Order: sequence, then C-alpha cells, then structure tokens
Amino acid sequence: MDNKTQGDTNRNHQSKWTLRNIILIALIAIFTGIIFWGAGFLYTALTVALTPIGGAPFANDLLMGLWCMAGPLTGFVVRTFGSAFAGEFLGAAVEVFLGGQWGAGAFISGIVQGIGSELGFTFTGYKRYDWVSLNASIFTTVVVTFAWDMIKNGYNKFGIPLLIALFITRYISTFIFGGVLTKMIVKLLDRSNAFSL
Repeated sequence: MDNKTQGDTNRNHQSKWTLRNIILIALIAIFTGIIFWGAGFLYTALTVALTPIGGAPFANDLLMGLWCMAGPLTGFVVRTFGSAFAGEFLGAAVEVFLGGQWGAGAFISGIVQGIGSELGFTFTGYKRYDWVSLNASIFTTVVVTFAWDMIKNGYNKFGIPLLIALFITRYISTFIFGGVLTKMIVKLLDRSNAFSL
C-alpha cells in the first residue's frame, strides 16, 4: 500500500528530459503518427458519406480527437515541459513521412495542435497530472485548433448554430481520444509497471 502511494505521488510530479523520456516520446509519436495517417482515409470516407446531407464539415471535427491525441497522451505520460508539443508535432511528422494526404501541411497542423495540447499543462503549472490537467489540455487543444480552422478552413463563413455544433463535436471527439483513451492507456501502463522500468 505504501509503495503504491509513493509511486502515485512520484508520478504526479513533473519529470525531466531524459533519454528514456525522449525514446518514449518517439514511440508514442510513431504509434500515433500511424493512426493520423490512417485517419486520413477515414476522413475521406466520412466526407463522402456526409456530403449528401450537408454534413461534410463534421468529418473534420469528428476525427479531430484522433489527430490531437498525441499531445495529451504524451504530456500526461511523460510529464515533462514541452513533451505534449513534441509528441503531437513528431506524430504529425510521422504522418508526413508515411505519405499522408495533407503532405507537408501536416507539419503546421502538428505545431498548432501541439501548442494547444501544451497550453493545458502550462496552465496547471506542470504540477498536477490528473483529470484537471488533462481536461485543461483537451479544452485548450479544442480552442486553439478551432481558432486555426476559423482561419485555415473557412469556419468563419459558417453560421453560429453550425459553429456551435462543430465545436461541441470537436470537444467530444477530443475528450474521448485525448482524455478517456489517455487515462485508459496510462492505467494499463501503471498496471504493467512500465513506468518503473
């Protein structure tokens, strides 16, 4: 019991940039980069399916959680300043090198999404790693990426009801993939004692 409590306490503090953490970030980036690449095909299929009913813009927001999952996951697992940004950007880089349909433009998306993910952990001062910091990262990711889509993808031309619906869709997607899935992965890693290796 005491060992578990001590381990949980140690896991709740910011860690340092170490070779182990860099390798872990790289592994998460490779894993999520493959998911980003695969999500491109899913995006195309969803866009085609939703276009006849006028819902094509929702394809982007339904999948945004998948494309943004590397930041919250890396930030929550590695717990180092800059790790959320690094995980998201490197995941985007893997997508580019795999031949993702957005080409080098994914680098810019990785920067924007990485900044959004990192901001949440910054706001909590890198002092707590629980639902508060994870939700902060999810929220800032949604706000930053949505603001970027207002500029890049012409969301500013949409009506207020559609914007609200897209924002809520994006938040739910990011909460599921960046929040619930992240907590599940961390729980599995804790049970496997991967953090003590």
